Amino acid sequence: FLNAKVRDQIYRFIFSLKPPNVIYNQARSPAELLRQSGLTKKWVHRKISNFDYLMQLNTIAGRTYNDLSQYPVFPWILADYTSEKLDLDNPDTFRPLHRPTGVINHERIEEVKSKYEEFEDPSGVIDKFHYGTHYSNAAGVLHYLLRLEPYTTLHIQLQSGKFDVSDRQFHSVPSSWETLVKNPNDVKELIPEFFYLPDFLNNVNQFDLGRLQSGGAVDSVELPPWAESAEDFIRKHREALESDYVSDHLHEWIDLIFGYKQRGEAAVEALNVFFYCTYEGAVDLDAITDEHDRRVTESMINNFGQTPSQLFQ
Repeated sequence: FLNAKVRDQIYRFIFSLKPPNVIYNQARSPAELLRQSGLTKKWVHRKISNFDYLMQLNTIAGRTYNDLSQYPVFPWILADYTSEKLDLDNPDTFRPLHRPTGVINHERIEEVKSKYEEFEDPSGVIDKFHYGTHYSNAAGVLHYLLRLEPYTTLHIQLQSGKFDVSDRQFHSVPSSWETLVKNPNDVKELIPEFFYLPDFLNNVNQFDLGRLQSGGAVDSVELPPWAESAEDFIRKHREALESDYVSDHLHEWIDLIFGYKQRGEAAVEALNVFFYCTYEGAVDLDAITDEHDRRVTESMINNFGQTPSQLFQ
């Protein structure tokens, strides 16, 4: 909508028509919806899977497949992308779920702390933050889904009419993990497709994605040695998501993304503070009267990504 006035006029007009399927109910916050749903109790008693619980949390927190800037977010759960066999009984196989992706590598902890403590915005507008990028945004979703339409076309539009530089494309699962561990500017989490859709890993449309600096062509995504095929990767990755280790520790990641470590002092202590405009309610678009400034702010929010609604406090 162009402004709040137009939005409210359209809203009132639709309700004046008395649509037969409209449910008139008192507005409830996402946190209230979750509490009343009983989903967490079902998950704790393992009546629903980890995958289903995460999908429900994403949905209640406002994440949707229809908005790339608020796409469902899932965790990196493994840390072993080099072994010939995936050992789900070994705790070292798994990513530390109590730490954000930005400090999965414990050697970066002091660097991230210092960045937060030393940052000062002279204008007083921008709050301190640990990360200038976000774990879920439109560019990240298109990065992963590059090989599937309509995401291919959207990726090309984002890159000014061409594919991104080959070495920056999603060409290898092991390399993506290595980059996450070594590159302080990469904090991307995963998307649900990593747990159910082998198609996005295969270059079934035979797109010409260029060549790496090492000389190899970018084609289907390179998989870990423990995966015999894209289908095998998805099967084992889903099995890992439902493993005892992840079931015992998934709440730690949920605390970071949907819970009490998302904001406030707990987020600071957890090294989990992102750029201010990614948080719900941090920017009041309706208060921005200049149309140009409003569009610039909206674009900034869409580019940076958005943190889900907080479901647990």
